Amino acid sequence: MDTIEKRLQAVKSRIAAAAAAAGRDPRDIVLVAVTKTFPAADVRAAHAAGQADFGESYAQEAVEKQAALADLPVTWHFIGPLQSNKTRAVAEHFAWVHSVDRLKIAERLSAQRPAGLPPLQVCLQVNVSGESTKSGVAPGEVASLARAVARLPRLQLRGLMAIPEPTDDLRLQRARFDALRALRDDLARDGLALDTLSMGMSDDLEAAIAAGSTMVRVGTAIFGARQRVAAAATR
Repeated sequence: MDTIEKRLQAVKSRIAAAAAAAGRDPRDIVLVAVTKTFPAADVRAAHAAGQADFGESYAQEAVEKQAALADLPVTWHFIGPLQSNKTRAVAEHFAWVHSVDRLKIAERLSAQRPAGLPPLQVCLQVNVSGESTKSGVAPGEVASLARAVARLPRLQLRGLMAIPEPTDDLRLQRARFDALRALRDDLARDGLALDTLSMGMSDDLEAAIAAGSTMVRVGTAIFGARQRVAAAATR
């Protein structure tokens, strides 16, 4: 029977194989299981199979799911586009945000992060493919945004994230991910010691790991085809 547990283990095997091919330790790569639109029961099943990190893209849906799963010791990552009116929910209920692409959003997250919680771990989303319809800061603006975000209290800038334009061209996949790594390395030379590259999903995680990814975000390969969200109110 094709179960979440079996699919999860298959993904972990892919990560291990890709890491070995790149001469890397698979323990240096965090798998974020993307559970947006999937029910809390699927999160429980994945957690029971050993999964600890989960990614969500819709704030209201995520908060409701988190309440139903409050007994589970998991780490929640917000990975979707972030609207100004949703920053408080994200600041209060998540450990990581991968999708900061504007200083205004970072400032709101910083101001709204409860003092009793650890600093919110933040990645800047970069539009490495130059798509007009996709969120993300332009590569040429990453450095100035990173310096501004790094100065904000209650946040800890950890790295960069990208969702490149889908392609079956393995060389283009690798080129997009190499570009993100180069940006991270440039920031390191400027004094920002960032340790996270959030890149790679179900169809391209091998290329991402070869390029240095430290977090892969995988949904479909673990949970199956994405379920439709009924209304924007759930976002």
